[in-house]
Amino acid sequence: MTDEPLAKRRQLLPEPGTNDKISTETSSSASRSAQETEQSEAPGSADSPLPPARESDASIKLPCDDNIDGSHPTRNETKESAAEIGTNAGNSSNDDSHRSAREDPNHRGGDKGEPDRTSKDYYFDSYAHHAIHEEMLKDEVRTRTYEMAIKQNGHLFRDKIVLDVGCGTGILSMFASQVGARHVYAVDCSSIAHQARRIVERNGFGDKITVIQGKIEEIELPVPEVDVIVSEWMGYFLLYESMLDTVIYARDKWLVKDGTGIVFPDKAVMYISALEDGQVKRDRIEFWDNVYGFDMTPIKDIALKEPVVDVVDSKAVVSDAVPILHLDILTCRKEDVEFAASFELTANRNDYVHALVAYFECAFTQVHKPIGFSTSPFCRYTHWKQTIFYLPENLVVCDGERIAGDIACKPNKKNRRDLDIAISISVDGKHNKSAFSVDYRLR
Repeated sequence: MTDEPLAKRRQLLPEPGTNDKISTETSSSASRSAQETEQSEAPGSADSPLPPARESDASIKLPCDDNIDGSHPTRNETKESAAEIGTNAGNSSNDDSHRSAREDPNHRGGDKGEPDRTSKDYYFDSYAHHAIHEEMLKDEVRTRTYEMAIKQNGHLFRDKIVLDVGCGTGILSMFASQVGARHVYAVDCSSIAHQARRIVERNGFGDKITVIQGKIEEIELPVPEVDVIVSEWMGYFLLYESMLDTVIYARDKWLVKDGTGIVFPDKAVMYISALEDGQVKRDRIEFWDNVYGFDMTPIKDIALKEPVVDVVDSKAVVSDAVPILHLDILTCRKEDVEFAASFELTANRNDYVHALVAYFECAFTQVHKPIGFSTSPFCRYTHWKQTIFYLPENLVVCDGERIAGDIACKPNKKNRRDLDIAISISVDGKHNKSAFSVDYRLR
């Protein structure tokens, strides 16, 4: 089997746009080459924290394309580690051999006593690897949105105490210091904290930013409370291996209780749509029906139940998008990562449905002029891509017909980083009358 069919679907790279249009993008995995495509306008809904990008009077501004060169790093076609999601303060961990090597004074290592690192070390401490942070920093939609949210609202940071949950390289901490934060406490469980400390010093913020290595749930800050919490906590499907529970813990323990506390970002919404994706489904799922003449369908069952994180061509979306989860980070609870919702999708053309696709939006609404970003297939590329749930049956839908469904998501009992996602679908259309359920596991 070649990768050519996959390359045909993943065609997009960022293309410079305007403030009120968002360029559509995907990546070509087989050739690792970039192809430009036309810009598409992002859809919006009344339930979205981000109004339609085409609305010139939108109250929440998407990051503009100024100074964005449209490039992003190539990535492996195999399923990436969750370390690519974002810097994880609360969930990174080191095994005993890694920890003992770090504490052994005779262990030869890098600068200032840092040990030599092996692939095993990186497996248990994946956020320590520089390539993961390169991927996130080069995601300009992500990084520039945070930069704009902070720098355009310096009045919210001036003379304030800031907590950066999952600081990674310290980029958000340095943004906060640039606009006048009194002091920033940058926390990361991974040993990337060693490099963050050096980066902070090298850029002249050594007296303004204190880097702390450790789990948020286990450390103590030298201050009783903070005025602002910044964190890039989101994961694939918003919640996969995300740090939301860690941010909630930090909020409840340290954020000022007088109602003036700020969390960046403070809103998130997840959406679901129907997708025509027959060619890729044949390559990835139906491939197992006949492999060099052998029946390998036991693997097909496994492949079907594992959602795919990939870039979706916006032209393959065949329905509207409806919200399935709303999160207010100022008030949500740890239990909210476990949710259930009903949805109804309306087909916008005569077509086939091979999968459902989920994406999310985040917004900073506690600021003077709200700003946010979207991981929609209609918007610029982000390293979160989209999450695809292939269906066991191919649906035939006509324009205007409805697809009713239910979705329930909860952390896996054996590994809370994984998500168990149950989806039920019911269609009563002109050419298709069926109902089925699938239990997926995002891991």
